[in-house]
Amino acid sequence: MSNLIDDAGRALAQRIRKERDSRGWSLAELAGRSGLSKAMLSNVERATASPTAGTLVRIASAFGLTLSGLIARAEQDGGQLLRAGDQPTWRDPDTGYVRRHVSPQSDVPTDLVHVKLPAKASVSFPASSYAFVRHYIWLLEGRLDFIEGGTTHELHPGDCLKLGAPADCTYHAPGPADAVYLVVVMRQ
Repeated sequence: MSNLIDDAGRALAQRIRKERDSRGWSLAELAGRSGLSKAMLSNVERATASPTAGTLVRIASAFGLTLSGLIARAEQDGGQLLRAGDQPTWRDPDTGYVRRHVSPQSDVPTDLVHVKLPAKASVSFPASSYAFVRHYIWLLEGRLDFIEGGTTHELHPGDCLKLGAPADCTYHAPGPADAVYLVVVMRQ
């Protein structure tokens, strides 16, 4: 975790606390459900440290949310049009992975997320982050190796992958360019 917190990081910290409070959970309860330590969760909620993508996925999953949904709740006010400059963006302090939530908040159980994964970087997510959702990955630029359980899918620009049953997954941009892709997340 990084110690550089911006306004988006503070909004996310406040949202995590709100989600926990709305459920009447203690830090210990959230820790048990997420598999994270109370100390780490406390640092995240107090915005004294910036969580990694993996940490946020575990927190979101504990709440029954996707990472996109958690970030959207932290930073969107609603409306039909979400202008590019107002789309919530989050940067993983460990990998430089940048995700931008492009779809307006709505009752439709679908999120569109634009991602830029730096060349040579990887980001992994546990199977729990894929439970109760369907994912499609559409590669726009670069190359992406998507490791789903024991299977590696090599994606090239224009390729679209529908994920299978929940499994531990890794996104890897082998380079030489960054991988830029759109993720469509549909909640079931």
